[in-house]
Amino acid sequence: MADNRSNQIEQTPGLKPVTITNEESMADTKSETQALFDEGLKLRREVLGAEYVDGSLARANDFMMAFQHITTEWCWGYAWGRPGLEKKTRSMLNLAMLTALNRPAEIKLHVKGALNNGVTVEEIKEILLQATVYCGIPAGLDAFKVANQVLEEEGAFKEPQA
Repeated sequence: MADNRSNQIEQTPGLKPVTITNEESMADTKSETQALFDEGLKLRREVLGAEYVDGSLARANDFMMAFQHITTEWCWGYAWGRPGLEKKTRSMLNLAMLTALNRPAEIKLHVKGALNNGVTVEEIKEILLQATVYCGIPAGLDAFKVANQVLEEEGAFKEPQA
């Protein structure tokens, strides 16, 4: 049996509280979540490539599917789907943040995404140099190694690298 009591969920101070009063409101939430997932899936495929994204979803068991949903809905549908920054700028920010966090596997993925979003090899190099200065040589070295590998694999260098 549905609980039709009014439940207010406090948000950030200064914002109006969200009130969920009935099943219809819950259905609206589900459709909003589905819309975030759909938009996120579209953006993930554009940036990371459909083959990678579809493979990640296909390999996900029930346990991992929860992670796929939160990543697709909130990271891609909400954050990447916002109008304030272009995809190229978001890719550049991701490379800097992932370098700071020293996450080579994610850097590898996002270097490919950055190329897809129009970030140049020179811009990638400058992002990683800037991050290295502020985040440390070990984090920068890992980022450079991974980025170099991806750039070579993608044929992004105009001339062979020595």
